[in-house]
Amino acid sequence: MRTNLLSIILILLVNSLGAQNTVDLKLSLEKNKTYRFKSASEQTISQTINGNQQNTDVNSSSTVSIKMVDALPELMIVEFRFDSIMTRTNAMGVNTNYNSANEGSITSSNMSDVLSCILNRLSKNALYVKMDYAGRVIDIVNASMLSDIILKDTSAITGPQAPVIKTQIKGMAGNEALKSMVESFTNYLPARQVATGDKWVITTVLNAGGMSLDIVTGYVLTGIKDGAGIAAEANIKASENAGPMEYGGATIKYGDIKGLSKMNMVVDAGTCLIKESTGKSHITGNLDVTAQGYNLVIPMEINIASSIVILK
Repeated sequence: MRTNLLSIILILLVNSLGAQNTVDLKLSLEKNKTYRFKSASEQTISQTINGNQQNTDVNSSSTVSIKMVDALPELMIVEFRFDSIMTRTNAMGVNTNYNSANEGSITSSNMSDVLSCILNRLSKNALYVKMDYAGRVIDIVNASMLSDIILKDTSAITGPQAPVIKTQIKGMAGNEALKSMVESFTNYLPARQVATGDKWVITTVLNAGGMSLDIVTGYVLTGIKDGAGIAAEANIKASENAGPMEYGGATIKYGDIKGLSKMNMVVDAGTCLIKESTGKSHITGNLDVTAQGYNLVIPMEINIASSIVILK
C-alpha cells in the first residue's frame, strides 16, 4: 500500500512539474473585454551628409486597446484602437511635436498641426482586424475606409514640405503600414504548446517611414514564473523586392540597410498578451539619393530602445 501511495505521489509530482514547464502560447482573449497597452520608444537617427553628421532624436509613446469581438476556430475578429499617439522630434535643435489629442488642421501652414490632425483621425477610428491565434494579421476589414478617412482633404496641404508630408501620410494610411502597427503588439506566438527551452521563428515585413524591412525573429521560452518568459533576437534587412522611397522629387534607395534587435518579454500565461517587453535595435546602411540630376550617398545609423507594458 505504501509503495502504491508513493508511486501515485511521484506521478502527480512529475505531472505537476511538467505542467509548470509547458505553456500553450496562443491568444486566448475574453470576448468583449478591453485590454490596454502603453508603448514607448526612443530613437536616435544619425546621418552623414557631405561629411557633416546630423542627428535626429525621436521620442514616441502611444496607448492602444485590443478587444476580441468574435471568434472562429481558425481566427478571431479584433477591434484595435490607437487611443493616443504622441511624438516629439529634435532635428539639430529644431523641435516638433505631434499629438493625436490635438485636432490640428489639415490646411495649417504648421506641419505639426497637419500631422496632429492625421493622428487624431487615426485615434478616433477603430481597426477591425482578422487575426489568427498566433497574433498574425490576416486582414484589416475596414482598411480602405480608414485610409479614405485619414487621407481626406490632404490635397489641401501646401508649403515647401507638402510633398514629403503627403508621402509620409499616404504611407501611414496604407494597409501594410496599419498591419505592421497592429502586429507590433500581437505577432510573437507559435500558436502551440511549448516547453522551457523550445524555440520558434516568425518572419514579418515591417512597413514604416516608407521603408519595407524583412524581420526574421527567433524566440525561445526561457521559463514560466508569473507568466511566460520569452527572449528574442531578430535580423533586419531591406526587403528584396521593395521599391525605392519617393520624397518630394527625390528617389531614395536603401537596399543595404540591415540591423539586429534583441528583446525580452513576459507574456500572460492565460491570455498570452504581453505583460511587459523591452528591446533594443541597431540598424545601419546607406541611403542612395537621386534628385534633380545629382546623386548622394548618405550613411545612416539608427539606435532604438522600446518598451510595451499592459495597463491595468
